[in-house]
Amino acid sequence: MLERYSTVRGPGSEEVVIKKSRFIGYAKPVETEEEAVSFIDEIKRLHRAATHNCSAYVVGERDQHQKASDDGEPSGTAGKPILEVIKHKGLKNVAVVVTRYFGGIMLGAGGLVRAYTDGAVAGIEAAGEIVKVLHREVFVDVDYTWYGKVENELHGRGTRLGGTEFTDRVTVKCLPVVSEADAFVAWITDLTQGQAVITEGEELYYIEGE
Repeated sequence: MLERYSTVRGPGSEEVVIKKSRFIGYAKPVETEEEAVSFIDEIKRLHRAATHNCSAYVVGERDQHQKASDDGEPSGTAGKPILEVIKHKGLKNVAVVVTRYFGGIMLGAGGLVRAYTDGAVAGIEAAGEIVKVLHREVFVDVDYTWYGKVENELHGRGTRLGGTEFTDRVTVKCLPVVSEADAFVAWITDLTQGQAVITEGEELYYIEGE
């Protein structure tokens, strides 16, 4: 799993009008190619009366699943520009659809490329760009006599926390970045003089800065 990657918070949409044609950009985070296709089909159903529903998606840790559709626009003027916006922004696991309602004025190939680019950018900005960072669950189980010190040190270190359970002992769910997890375990072991019972759990993505 990637330690960090950029995607969208989404879903989101925004409309731009270019020479009387309406271009509505939609963006949504997706985890699989099937989710991407489903989202595109959903927008197509929503805008059955539209002139075109052009789309692109990038899915996978190595961007291994990529596809772009011009949906009837001249080849290379719609789907490819949308895909290029996704790639230029370095986004992963995202699908984008730009719906067009023709306004009566021909845009030409260059005009279409710019219009679909603008529509894709608008949709992505509406969905909100975020960075996801991979963390590991580390459950730190201590006696109550250690809890105050552990809590203070965790806050001082700026460790992401996932909650605290109070029973006959105290269990703190810590969420260090995965690359720092081993060092974190060593640190907490040293801090508690080996008194903490430490259990490692799943690896989960969290939004950077939140």
